[in-house]
Amino acid sequence: MSTSTAIRRDTATFRPGSRRQHEVTRLLPTPLLVIVIGVLAAIVLVPMLYIFLASINTDISVARGDFWPAEVTFENYTKIWTSVGLANGLMNSVLVAGSTAVVSAAVSVSTAYVLVRYQFRGRLTILRGLLALQSIPGTLMLLPVFVLFSSAATYLGVRVIGTQWGLFLTYLTFALPFSTWVMVTYLRGLPRELEEAARIDGASNLGVLFRIILPLSWPGIVVSGIFAFLLGWNDVLFASVMTRPESQTAAVALQVFGSSAEGGAIPFYGQMMASALVCAAPVVILYLIFQRYLVGGLTAGGVK
Repeated sequence: MSTSTAIRRDTATFRPGSRRQHEVTRLLPTPLLVIVIGVLAAIVLVPMLYIFLASINTDISVARGDFWPAEVTFENYTKIWTSVGLANGLMNSVLVAGSTAVVSAAVSVSTAYVLVRYQFRGRLTILRGLLALQSIPGTLMLLPVFVLFSSAATYLGVRVIGTQWGLFLTYLTFALPFSTWVMVTYLRGLPRELEEAARIDGASNLGVLFRIILPLSWPGIVVSGIFAFLLGWNDVLFASVMTRPESQTAAVALQVFGSSAEGGAIPFYGQMMASALVCAAPVVILYLIFQRYLVGGLTAGGVK
């Protein structure tokens, strides 16, 4: 056998994605890897299974500690729309969190493009400021934000507290720094040659942004938008302080229902579990739809 033939066989054996390459680069043996994956999957799936079984079970059975439902019933999924007030909460959550995600993604990609591609005084200060803003706990900003928005009603005659757009501004304040930093990391990995070729063809700065940058930045845009959406969807602290009953989000509706149900003889465990599953469903669906963009956006900038 010639040396060239052996080299070609070794190259084919270790080609990217080949079985032998995975065997060489695998950190754990196959049996141990299966066990680790099974344990991690059980940690996630067993609580979800219990929540689902409790949602189709009666409150008495759940209070007794029964894992499997003694009587399967789906009445909990019909009662939550009136007892919990979930319809209004979900509508407010989708409106506020969705608008926060769209606006945050749109503003962050244009801001990141300027920070990455242009040199100007104060550029590094802005980038360091974005990093510093992410390290500030949101609980420390609750009182200042509340006082600021309350002062707007006093001095400007504009009511902000208790409105949906006031909550939107609050979430946008915390979502923009992270979304902008995600887009900065992503845009640094895009080749400049594509933009230079577009400018040679006569494209303006806006033309380069809309025709070159945006089509190539969808993974990063999706990541920044989803994280901004999760910020508004999962928040309870700001939403409970800055909303009224008509503008409450789904998370606040669940909190109010859970605290009010604790005073009874037997809490409404089934309805609470059903409400939790209904509130978690939009996020799960969102991840499933944009999964391939999330993988590309989160790993962007890791390899040069």
